[in-house]
Amino acid sequence: MSQAQQNAILVLADGYVFYGKAFGKIGTTTGEICFNTGMTGYQEVFTDPSYTGQVLIMNNVHIGNYGVKDADVESDSVKIRGLIGRNLEEQFSRIQAEGSLQEYLIANNIVAIEGIDTRTLVAHIREKGAMNCIISSEIVDIEKLKTELANCPDMDGLELASTVSTTKEYELGDVNSTLKVSVLDYGIKKNILNCLVERGAHVRVHPAKTSLKRLKEFNPNGYFISNGPGDPAAMPYAVATIKEILKEDKPVFGICLGHQLLALANDIPTFKMHHGHRGLNHPVKNIITGLCEITTQNHGFGVDPEAVRKHPNVEVTHLNLNDDSIEGIRLKNKQAFSVQYHPEATPGPHDSRYLFDDFVKMMKN
Repeated sequence: MSQAQQNAILVLADGYVFYGKAFGKIGTTTGEICFNTGMTGYQEVFTDPSYTGQVLIMNNVHIGNYGVKDADVESDSVKIRGLIGRNLEEQFSRIQAEGSLQEYLIANNIVAIEGIDTRTLVAHIREKGAMNCIISSEIVDIEKLKTELANCPDMDGLELASTVSTTKEYELGDVNSTLKVSVLDYGIKKNILNCLVERGAHVRVHPAKTSLKRLKEFNPNGYFISNGPGDPAAMPYAVATIKEILKEDKPVFGICLGHQLLALANDIPTFKMHHGHRGLNHPVKNIITGLCEITTQNHGFGVDPEAVRKHPNVEVTHLNLNDDSIEGIRLKNKQAFSVQYHPEATPGPHDSRYLFDDFVKMMKN
């Protein structure tokens, strides 16, 4: 039996079972199930470190139809734990592509399943909320799959940032630049660094558990707190470092997990969302300017809106127009701000790139 014909099974933690066909690596994988609403950019999504520990549903009917290319990545490897799709394509049409999605997933040891009614599956997740799941193209016993699934850790309380962070410092940009940024890497995307370098910054990227003393040795004009996976409340080491950074009274910019950690550093709690926000088309309103932007998002945790609004030194800057969740904050008494979404978005949209310009202006001033 060829791999294209081999059966595969998806089992959810609430007992729901879906049957499909194997794709990618033949094997078994577990993780928290989530869905992304983007129609393009699947390779960028798969390599986003914020997806570590998650099994991803892609909603577009065809995934893989334009192949893969080495340049279209946000990290050095695929970070999702598994992939679910309606039609995962081996054939591709893009002449610039360097290989197929099938080859790419096998090379990265990713188990996938296709032939799934993803509309029904996503509707179920939207109603029931985030939960763990298991995909297997080698085990057909449902009870055995449920037993293996029971051993999968919950994302709530899971610290993953230090597992995807760089292990060694590295620098990017013009070494002669007078604009220097110390970056805390909790699972940073490559295009965030590109956006800083394109604006003339010389950046030094540091491992997740780097001390303020070491960060200061770069003599930075500002500090950047990156995106990343897992539960921010499980990162007291990061919160402690950010509290120390804020005492420096230099510009600070945080994205996604960095946004949540900045909130925690100001005693604003975070919480596990029902099913999170993931996609390329989320509307956000900048309540400072009154303008709206279409944003890329990828998060399963949020900051407590009541605590933000009650905080004397923190103000809301951005709101999600779908559910009124907090999408951005800034400190009234410090040069620090953050957003929950991803202004560096690749392949797009580019509505929010102005935030990098704001950060650069803040450092220059």
